[in-house]
Amino acid sequence: MTTQNEPQAGTQSRWQFDPFHTQVEFAAKHLGMMTVRGHFAEISANGNIYPDNPEASSVDITIQTASIRTHNENRDNDLRSSNFLEVDKYPTITFKSIRIEPTGQDRYTMIGDLTIKGNTRPVTLKVVKYGEFNDPMMGHRIGYSAEGRINRKEYGLTFNMILDGKWVVSDDVQILIEGEFVEKKQEQTA
Repeated sequence: MTTQNEPQAGTQSRWQFDPFHTQVEFAAKHLGMMTVRGHFAEISANGNIYPDNPEASSVDITIQTASIRTHNENRDNDLRSSNFLEVDKYPTITFKSIRIEPTGQDRYTMIGDLTIKGNTRPVTLKVVKYGEFNDPMMGHRIGYSAEGRINRKEYGLTFNMILDGKWVVSDDVQILIEGEFVEKKQEQTA
């Protein structure tokens, strides 16, 4: 018996992020002035995507914390250290979707569990479907973006200091994810 949101048995599609067309980025304020942007270079993600039934879809993302890049090697090393991500103790950040709800044409809200430094908290991401492309050479692919905000302190990223009356790093961190899923068909039985 299937629930309202489950697709019917038959041909099931498993989707994987195209690693060459996927990016996980973040942004935080430095001294309340400049926005420092960065990304993670090593990401693996997959999901069950049902374009005609998005509520049944799911996404799992694993990020290698040591792959953090902000265009400044000294800052990157500080972010990898015990001051922030502690990459030796916590080698990954994970996101696992719990629920996806449509909010308009090609727009959704995705709620999931984000785990950073062993701290798991729910996070809500606004998702936009960019479009679909079906080509014999490149395969069937769908592009999505997702964005949201977290308070880094809720995830154990509590280090900070004051310089001249200003916090060095903001608590508020913006998350931006863009990626293309590529369809991998597989037969399933009823």
